[in-house]
Amino acid sequence: MGDEIRSDLREGHQRAWQAIASPGTWLTGKRRVAVAAEIRNAYRCSVCERIKAALSPNAIRESHPSLGALSPAEVELVHRVVNDPGRLSEEWSQSVLERGMTEGEFVEIVGIIAMVMMMDAFRAGLGEPLTPLPEPRAGEPTRYAPPGAKKNAAWLPIVEPEDAVESDGPMYPSPKAGYIYRGLSLVPQSLRDYWALAFSHYLPSEMIYKFDRSIRAITRPQTELIAARVSALHQCVY
Repeated sequence: MGDEIRSDLREGHQRAWQAIASPGTWLTGKRRVAVAAEIRNAYRCSVCERIKAALSPNAIRESHPSLGALSPAEVELVHRVVNDPGRLSEEWSQSVLERGMTEGEFVEIVGIIAMVMMMDAFRAGLGEPLTPLPEPRAGEPTRYAPPGAKKNAAWLPIVEPEDAVESDGPMYPSPKAGYIYRGLSLVPQSLRDYWALAFSHYLPSEMIYKFDRSIRAITRPQTELIAARVSALHQCVY
């Protein structure tokens, strides 16, 4: 990215790619980079095009053409979240888990999808080529499971702010953190990696409720108008 791009954005992308290439909580660096590669493969998936065009996503029973590095369950998760997120269901999420994926792996993969798509969309919006995928880093996943995680308000377990413990590490900007913050909390490191990148694209957490101030080149109302339009286009109903 050129000098006209804010330094915190350039640095945020660099840190995000380093995080994706490193061992995670449940996935090795090699698998995490394979997820990133499959995300980009999903951008041009013909099966996903037919699924999205169908009246019901269940009407199409074909397998997604994949790069071959991930399991069928992982490929299904990546392709559906990338291309038809507005029609996912709890029943679908459970069917993916039943095909041999753990809840932690599911959440970690979703976190990678969110990060890669954010960075790729940013590059595409600038008319720049996508960043080459990084080389995986050696090492083992931490396999840390937050003890306070429970299934209640979401399809998969999450950690409510009052159930967070010191070993989870920092997760929430305040005890009143909305559910959008909690979505990746079953894998605290994925939550931290995602929000570190998201805040550089939007606003730091301490600025979000200061509606009369802006630290960007556009006003806060302009920021929110763009955010609302992008959310609608991406079928985000939050």
